[in-house]
Amino acid sequence: MPVLQTDDAGGFRLDGEPFRMLSGGLHYFRVHPQQWADRLRKARLMGLNTVETYVPWNLHQPRPDRFRMDGDVDLPAFLDLAAAEGLHVLLRPGPYICAEWEGGGLPSWLLEQPDIRLRTRDPRFLAAVDDYFTQLLTPLLPYLATRGGPVLAVQVENEYGAYGDDTAYLEHLAGTLRELGVDVPLFTCDQPADLARGALPGVLATANFGSRSTANLAALRAHQPYGPLLSTEFWIGWFDRWGGYHIVRDPDDAARELDELLGAGASVNFYMFHGGTNFGFTNGANDKHTYRPTVTSYDYDAPLDEAGDPTPKFTAFREVIAKYAPVPDEPVPAPAPKLAVEGVALGESAALLEQADVLGEGVPSERPLAMEQLTQDFGFVLYETVLRTAGPALLELPDVRDRAQVFLDGQPVGVLERENHEHALAFTVPRTGSVLRVLVENQGRVNYGPGIHDRKGLPGGAFLNGGELLGWTSRPLPLTSFDGLDFAPTTAPPVGPALHRGTFALDRIADTYLHLDGWTKGNAWVNGFALGRHWSRGPQRSLYVPWPVLREGDNEVVVLELHAAPRDRTVSFRERPDLGPTDE
Repeated sequence: MPVLQTDDAGGFRLDGEPFRMLSGGLHYFRVHPQQWADRLRKARLMGLNTVETYVPWNLHQPRPDRFRMDGDVDLPAFLDLAAAEGLHVLLRPGPYICAEWEGGGLPSWLLEQPDIRLRTRDPRFLAAVDDYFTQLLTPLLPYLATRGGPVLAVQVENEYGAYGDDTAYLEHLAGTLRELGVDVPLFTCDQPADLARGALPGVLATANFGSRSTANLAALRAHQPYGPLLSTEFWIGWFDRWGGYHIVRDPDDAARELDELLGAGASVNFYMFHGGTNFGFTNGANDKHTYRPTVTSYDYDAPLDEAGDPTPKFTAFREVIAKYAPVPDEPVPAPAPKLAVEGVALGESAALLEQADVLGEGVPSERPLAMEQLTQDFGFVLYETVLRTAGPALLELPDVRDRAQVFLDGQPVGVLERENHEHALAFTVPRTGSVLRVLVENQGRVNYGPGIHDRKGLPGGAFLNGGELLGWTSRPLPLTSFDGLDFAPTTAPPVGPALHRGTFALDRIADTYLHLDGWTKGNAWVNGFALGRHWSRGPQRSLYVPWPVLREGDNEVVVLELHAAPRDRTVSFRERPDLGPTDE
């Protein structure tokens, strides 16, 4: 059995032989399961001997009493495929993963306890972590390298030094891993400036960076005088946010940094080898005094693009790797076939506000309930109250999380966005008994820093003309099913938020990209599969459609438009993506 060891000479040994880890990030939960094998094969063809994956707690344990490891999160199947391809695995189970993922992978139900302290020794948090680790790792023990499996090493927490400095917290996590039978090497990862805060005595420390390789490796060596040098996250691209640019990095520049790193004798894990997609509502957000949600695409300008096709970085990195290790004598894989269908009409519509009762059950309360109080992970909450006075009104929503559309008697009166620090709207109430509705979108829980305590909805309450508005109905709208909705043919788009549906026929299936020219903001589904969010703000203006969600014959597309749909209500499937203008 190949067992990973460290030596004081500064390297790894595998089965007693010198071993340089050439790894790449490939998150199984961002790739359709039927495409895992393809991506793993291409990792081997680039010259990698290892793949790295995070493990998202929030997908595996969506509720405290429900744990799953099947379907899109069938981690054992992913590990089997990696082993079949001859690849080792670095496993990063968190509990916190960052990853630009919703809440950094922490399940939203933790936030049902208003004063819980995440990523600390808060007994409630540690009890939840211990339960999660038990359910996750017990069935994964046969996949450890010490048992003949592909998992060489397991990470403790993730970039903890950027968050805290409680060594006892890290010791608890490492102790739990060991008690559960994890007997492969453990490691931590931090940015070089945070190594002292995030490291754990007796556990291999590794560093995250994307440039200045020599200097950053020197910082790692200064912190850890002996043992292997590993960049657990060698950043070769970056993620995008709504309202920004599509960030790219020159392949030659990234290849030069890689050459410098490998020339120093270090091991590497590319972050990312293949980024994939934040399907559905799973994107995260950052909040460094301003909330910034991440886009649906996690293309990351990686060696494989969002559809799994090699980019110029694939070839550039393979050429560098070949200077230090054998590379398969096989050609660079060709791009996979794509398909195009122009002008698909979405002629049936269902008004969201009018049919909200089909999508979720309202819960009465004095004040608006947070999404977590409704035991809801993702989607929207529709808040409703009856106004007792008419005339000029100033509505104040002190803490919008994250985007609130306000309606009076069904008519839109304005939008308040957390990102823009907006809190108030002025309008006139036409009559006593007017119905005020506020549709709040969870645009992604913060995944980095203290902002991870990110409860969604209207946690600051609501005020009208200075007085608190009481007597609400809070209706969760997770949009996980459209069963019971009445989609009706319409000649013109309805006013306000609506779901629009249409069909298109295919005589073959292949990857494609959904383009929503003229649409404003919302989400999209194909054959019930949640593709992600669309927003004319950009930069991303298309959504990746993986071939396994399509079928020969009739296919269905549903688009949620939160504002005004284009008059023709058409969408198109095209062979190329539009990820927006770059920052170059």
